[in-house]
Amino acid sequence: MSANLPPGAGPLFPAELLEQLKEQLPEALFASLSGRVATTVATYEEQLGTASKQLDTTKSELQYARLKIQVLEERLRLRRIAKYGPGSEKLSTLQLELLEEEPGVSRQEVAAESEREPLPAAGNDEKKRKRRPHPGRQTLPADLPRVEKVIACTPEQCVCGNCGKQTVVIGYEESEVLKVKRAEYFVEVTKREKRACKQTQCEEQGVEAAPLPTRIIDKSLVSDQIIIDTIVSKYADHSPLYRQSAILLRDAGVGISRTTMCGWVMRVGELLEPVVGAMRKELLAGSYIQADETPVDVQTHDKRGQNHQAYLWQYGTPGGATVFDFRMSRGREGPARFLGNFEGTLQTDDYIAYERGIGGPKMVHAACWAHPRRRFVDAVKLNRQDAASIRAVKLMDELFAIDREASEAQMDHAARHRLRLDKAPPLLDQIREHILATSKTVLPESAAGKACSHTLALWPKLIRFLEYPQLELSNNLAENSMRPVAIGRKNWIHIGSEQAGPRVAAILSVVESCRRLKISVRDYLGTILPGLANTPIQRVPELTPTAWIHSRTQS
Repeated sequence: MSANLPPGAGPLFPAELLEQLKEQLPEALFASLSGRVATTVATYEEQLGTASKQLDTTKSELQYARLKIQVLEERLRLRRIAKYGPGSEKLSTLQLELLEEEPGVSRQEVAAESEREPLPAAGNDEKKRKRRPHPGRQTLPADLPRVEKVIACTPEQCVCGNCGKQTVVIGYEESEVLKVKRAEYFVEVTKREKRACKQTQCEEQGVEAAPLPTRIIDKSLVSDQIIIDTIVSKYADHSPLYRQSAILLRDAGVGISRTTMCGWVMRVGELLEPVVGAMRKELLAGSYIQADETPVDVQTHDKRGQNHQAYLWQYGTPGGATVFDFRMSRGREGPARFLGNFEGTLQTDDYIAYERGIGGPKMVHAACWAHPRRRFVDAVKLNRQDAASIRAVKLMDELFAIDREASEAQMDHAARHRLRLDKAPPLLDQIREHILATSKTVLPESAAGKACSHTLALWPKLIRFLEYPQLELSNNLAENSMRPVAIGRKNWIHIGSEQAGPRVAAILSVVESCRRLKISVRDYLGTILPGLANTPIQRVPELTPTAWIHSRTQS
């Protein structure tokens, strides 16, 4: 009879008890009792199954609600960071909430609060606090000229306080300070000799004058140095022309309009365009290019009265020059035209314009590790308790530590490649497994979810550095070249016209290349610009920054 009981009846009614009841009770009564027990157990099991399903559903809904709240909190934190500026990303969520109650707070105050060290915990001994090591006294560059100034002792110090005899100089206490001479404006008067023969029979020979030195702009009211200073001030120091015009009027009493200065800039850009064309050929002749792009406004005044958003595309190689290419759009035709049939390695972010129809058929496309790392860092900024994202950042930092070790040991590409092949593969396996596991526990639309999907989608391009020794882990050099543009456009606002775009790009190419190659942009421009308009096109490749620095090291 016990065999008729459903599963679960056994524990409620042990077999021994059932046998005893069967012996003691009439068969009809025992059959009725066992049927009731079976029905009750089945009812309880059905109710238990329903409750279990409801519990599972409630758990799923609760998990989804938690993840949804996390996404909404991330969005709210991002809006607050955008509202209060970059410094606010270091503040906790509670600090950002408190800022909402201070409507008059400024971005400077937020930045100051983010830089302030946290207060020590109560009861900590002063001696146990961690102190930052003092960096030591800073030294001034040895190549700067030195001007000695000797300070003599006072008459009282020149006499011995014991015997009264004259003391002698036994040495000097030396200290160094950085000084500067204020810019001095003056008018240079150039007198060219005029010669003629006074013999009567030679009157037809006429008068000869000493030749004029070549200049950047003939018959200009200002010298080449003023023009070069204007270029450097605008595109290296980010000082707009209207401000430079005001400085000239204030310091020299000379009123030069912004329009005139703009003419100087456009002329220099026009002269530099062939040089930058030669720089592009140098770049494409290599085997490795890093690329990036940034928006810049162009003053076109469309039907809505707004500027047009154009783009500066930047192409460069680590340790070499960089070239800016101006385009009115962010479309694929920009990099397609610039790269032509380039068949080396191109390293970029994940922008889709670099994907198809770019370069030659053998070109290899590599990705940048800094971008996925930055996405996980952003996830941590939004949620300081996001252990999975923190772990991902730490693992990627270990990957960058391999290259840092190679750099500190001054390894060449071959030695660094051997180090990478030894240490990177097991670390890459950890990173991928961790991200795959994390992607299954977070919402796809959360910051961590997007970071996971972004990294996994780029994975084949991210590990290309295992095949190509010269490939850097990140595209940070290209992004660093964009920072002067980002800073500059906040000051000079926009490019004056579509026609001015390529000339501005040429100037930026030269200024940034000189910075990368660690050569003086003033010296370089002062050497190549005078007479550049009359230079044969065949000699232009000799005037690129890389060729110029090579010729100076050879001489």
